[in-house]
Amino acid sequence: MSEPSGPGMERPPLAAGSLPPELEAELAAFEVSERTRLGLPPRERPQWVEPVHNRFTRAQRATTTILLSGLTLAHDLFLRAALEGLGYRVAGLEAADNEALQVGKEFGSRALCNPAYYAVGNLIRFLRTLHERHGLSREQINERYLVVTANGCGPCRFGMYLTEYRKALRDSGFEGFRVLLFGQTLEGQEVGEGGGLEVDTALILAILKSLMCGDILNALMYRIRPYELTPGATDAAVQRCREIVVQALRERRWLIPALWQVRRALAAIPVDRTRIKPRVAIIGEIWAMTTEGDGNYRLQEFLEREGAEVEVNLLTVWLLLILWEYRYDTLQRAGLKGTDSYGKGLQGADVRKRLLILWAVEKAGRLSFQLFARAAGLRRFPLPDLDELSRLSHPYYDNNQRGGEMHFEVAKLIKSAKERRINMAISVKPFGCMPSSGVSDGVQSLVTEHFPQAIFLPIETTGDGAVNVYSRIQMQLFKARQMAAGEAAAALAAAGLDEEEARAAAARHPRRYGHSLHASPHRVACTAANLFHELGGRPRYRLRRLLRRVAGGGRVG
Repeated sequence: MSEPSGPGMERPPLAAGSLPPELEAELAAFEVSERTRLGLPPRERPQWVEPVHNRFTRAQRATTTILLSGLTLAHDLFLRAALEGLGYRVAGLEAADNEALQVGKEFGSRALCNPAYYAVGNLIRFLRTLHERHGLSREQINERYLVVTANGCGPCRFGMYLTEYRKALRDSGFEGFRVLLFGQTLEGQEVGEGGGLEVDTALILAILKSLMCGDILNALMYRIRPYELTPGATDAAVQRCREIVVQALRERRWLIPALWQVRRALAAIPVDRTRIKPRVAIIGEIWAMTTEGDGNYRLQEFLEREGAEVEVNLLTVWLLLILWEYRYDTLQRAGLKGTDSYGKGLQGADVRKRLLILWAVEKAGRLSFQLFARAAGLRRFPLPDLDELSRLSHPYYDNNQRGGEMHFEVAKLIKSAKERRINMAISVKPFGCMPSSGVSDGVQSLVTEHFPQAIFLPIETTGDGAVNVYSRIQMQLFKARQMAAGEAAAALAAAGLDEEEARAAAARHPRRYGHSLHASPHRVACTAANLFHELGGRPRYRLRRLLRRVAGGGRVG
């Protein structure tokens, strides 16, 4: 007689131990034989538990060097100086290059994204140098050095970086090397065990100051360098500015006088902003768009060689985005029915007080940034309104999605296209980066359909294929140059000037229009076009246009 079948008549699964003993023994013997045939370890092997080496005590500060790297040159220098000012021993690693990438691939797991390979390989290369060239034993290295790295949760492989660090260190012969974790959330920061690195107010303020100073100096550098009259003048001045800020941070002095010195050093650079150049923004995955090395094909350097002005993203805005995310989630959870008691939830919490603190922290951060920016001479550089950006992007990318820059990359492209802030956007991310690829290759295609004026190019970095990447960028740069030239021509026509007259007008006022820190009011993306609009607003040229109209279009000198 057949077994009953049909919906609702499926046989329930057998419970463990419900088989006859002889059948259990037969299955166990079959499993052993198959494991032996396939070369698999016996099942009795104990579960592997990742060893955690993060012990760093206060007594070890004087003899332990903290290794830092991964940001721009300015950020790395300033972070190092700020920590040294607090009494820590700090060393910076060289910028990760393709040699570090190969070392990372040698010891890292397969299918990691490039930032992990570059960072892990760069660290292992440094430790090898200490061992092979400087004669330190592996035990001495583990005792005298440690690295601090960032970590976060999905939906990408970023959350596994810590395990990958430890796995690669073990396989390269440096098992036991300490990796301290600095999470990118606001919840209870505990960096290592033993109180060696204290996350207190002094440390947080030192980090924030160094990041803001790095942002401001980078923004000024990329504003000035494309228009310098003397090649290399900007780089020389920026090097001097870095030394000034490093000294102030290391000595824990007030930063405003140091930034005034930065302003004077940069103000001495002669520039010509009548040069028509497209303005190109680099957006995308945080590490790939920030690094200045092989990790993004030295993209900033390449764009400037191709005659573009580069707009870089700021880490200050990234910190503001983290605050926005925390505030947004608090508001969402406060509106749930019942009491949200998940994790460190809102049960028993004063929501109004929490929101007030977040509001105050954000306002203090924005005020500090603008204070530093004005002291250094960075003008007309407003930080974005993240609530506005969230509203712009929400129809395309839900604000509740997490990972990477979340909705921020989409919002930046929309706002830039609507307000004509840039001539082109390049979204750069590591090969296979799930959050950024989904945004750049998926959502942004819909955005560019609705905003056809936006020139958008997504690229993935793999450590090779630079020629193909440069070729794709050059094709889109051709369109961006045409857009910038059109903006400049329209600005000249509106001002009643030709290009030679505009240059002569700017040359008559070198202390204003030839000043390296001058920033024209925003009208369009191209910097030269904004300058032409500004020149056209001078009384002399307004009167000229009026006389021409009265004369029926005749030329009036």
